[in-house]
Amino acid sequence: MKITLNGESREITDATTLGALLAQIGLAGKPVVIEQNHTALLPREIESAPLSEGDVIEIVQITAGG
Repeated sequence: MKITLNGESREITDATTLGALLAQIGLAGKPVVIEQNHTALLPREIESAPLSEGDVIEIVQITAGG
């Protein structure tokens, strides 16, 4: 399936949910903010939100620093 991830077209094969996509790209369990098709998701929605052909996903990793 083709999606757009952070502005780049990407072909994904094994991810059917956002949780699986996060695992695939190495962000599982990390603090992130996700927008799917221009809608911000609540943290409790991220793990099970389904992915569909043509989705536009924006992921921002939350980091602390000073």
